[in-house]
Amino acid sequence: MEDTTIGARTGGNMAAGGDAAGEAGRVTEAARASNRITGARRWWALAAVMVSMFFSSLDQTVVSAAMPVIIGELHGFALYAWVFTAYMMASAVTVPIYGKLSDVYGRKPFYVFGLATFMAGSILAGQARSMEWLVAARALQGIGGGALLSMPSATIGDIFNPRERARWMGLVMLLFGVSSIIGPTLGGWITDHMGWRWVFYINLPVGTAALLAVAYALPTVRLPGRPRVDWAGSALLVVALVPMLLAFTWAGSTYSWTSPQVVSALASSAVAFAWFLVVERRAPDPLLAPELFAQPIFASTAVVGLLVSIAMFAGVMFMPLFVQGVLGTSAEGSGVVMTPMMLSFIAGSALSGQILSRTGRYKVQAILGAGVMVAGMGMLRHMGVDSSTGDVVRNAVILGVGVGSLMPLVNVAAQNAFPYRMLGVVNATQQFVRSLGGVVAAPVFGTILTRAFQASLEQRLQEPLAGVVRRLSLDPQALITADAQARLRGAFEGTGAQGQGMYETFVHALRYALADGTGRLFTLGLWLALAALVATLLLQEIPLKRDEFYAEAEGTVSKAEARDFAQPAGASPAAGEEGEP
Repeated sequence: MEDTTIGARTGGNMAAGGDAAGEAGRVTEAARASNRITGARRWWALAAVMVSMFFSSLDQTVVSAAMPVIIGELHGFALYAWVFTAYMMASAVTVPIYGKLSDVYGRKPFYVFGLATFMAGSILAGQARSMEWLVAARALQGIGGGALLSMPSATIGDIFNPRERARWMGLVMLLFGVSSIIGPTLGGWITDHMGWRWVFYINLPVGTAALLAVAYALPTVRLPGRPRVDWAGSALLVVALVPMLLAFTWAGSTYSWTSPQVVSALASSAVAFAWFLVVERRAPDPLLAPELFAQPIFASTAVVGLLVSIAMFAGVMFMPLFVQGVLGTSAEGSGVVMTPMMLSFIAGSALSGQILSRTGRYKVQAILGAGVMVAGMGMLRHMGVDSSTGDVVRNAVILGVGVGSLMPLVNVAAQNAFPYRMLGVVNATQQFVRSLGGVVAAPVFGTILTRAFQASLEQRLQEPLAGVVRRLSLDPQALITADAQARLRGAFEGTGAQGQGMYETFVHALRYALADGTGRLFTLGLWLALAALVATLLLQEIPLKRDEFYAEAEGTVSKAEARDFAQPAGASPAAGEEGEP
């Protein structure tokens, strides 16, 4: 039986070459062109990754808490959503570009550029004198944020092999969960005690510390020869993405789905994407190789990650609406529900990472995690006006465990299946697909909610109230705030003696209509979770590699030999595959 271990194959290659010194020189040269981080510096690099990820993910939730005060001072409510949209669009567009270029030039220059650009955007945002200024500054932050989305996962891949990486990806999920929990409180405290501008300035000392750590710990890659960069593909991807992101941002809110603005933006995006695919198929080293999606392991993990992120979006985005609008609790009360959900997400991620690291296998765990997610979404689907806060917490925790167990798994499985030299582009493409899922999901879910809510509300109200509702085109998310309720009560009471009774009838119907609308979304989330479960059944399993993952990049095996390591489950694993990392 042929020995497939690295040592056996490498030894044969070196003996055949007959020149150990020449081989050692080639290995050293290859190592210089590698992003791999070893020795004591890898802990500095890990610290830099953790700090940069934490403050970039914290930024979004901190800013959201300060927005009411910002709007009050800068007077630009019409541009409220664009404070977040500008950041999201800029980061989504740049993620795949950073990923590909980091495989060519190394992670360090793009990490440094991303951190520096993010901090520059923070300074400009803190100095904003108008909403237009703030939106432009947030777009600059997003350009840097794209690097902070794509570089950390790739850098963890530079530090730990796939078998080790699984448990550390759980730590990455921990950071996102913690930032989601403490962000709103921290943002409110900073706004109340220091002023809203410090919501942006607070990024500077943390970003500077991360920048210094990255500059010290990450290697400078020295490339043999002149690298080929797909600049045409990069430009075309931006041209294709911007109108698509604009269309999905406008649709259902600024313009209708069938408006000329939305239709023309989607059409121009489709044309640009078609051109992009033609260019990528001809490019010698494409930005996003179409062949990636032809690989079963890549396609299946991308589909699972996309479906999981959209299903989670349905739960996280609309759970507070259900708690406040249907159950009638306060915004603080919705935090009582969301905090356990995020803690269960963290616990699921940590447990998943430990199991992956110990077993080196992921398919069974993926199926179980998707099954738990299906159960959680199914229980959310059956909630109504008679549900209690305890019911919502229980269901949210189950959903969080299922989603948390899947998120690190799909990242590690995809990275493990490709050569180390492709780590950046594989990671960035997966992140890019999930980001687009969030962009598309927000307006689609919002439209579904609004239409289901309005239809249900009209059915439950008698004239003349039903006619009032039809004329108002009420936004369900704008009706649950205390100010909105006070205005509604005052408007009804102003109609005369019957006003109070009409108001109570309206609020009763409102609760049931909100339950119907969110129930429709949770039903959609359930179907998405079921689709994710089916996708996990089709997931190809390749045992998680150890240090052989880096072998090709460091010159210890050839590219053909490195590909031999990507064996499906059932093939004989390399020696030492089974035990503890």
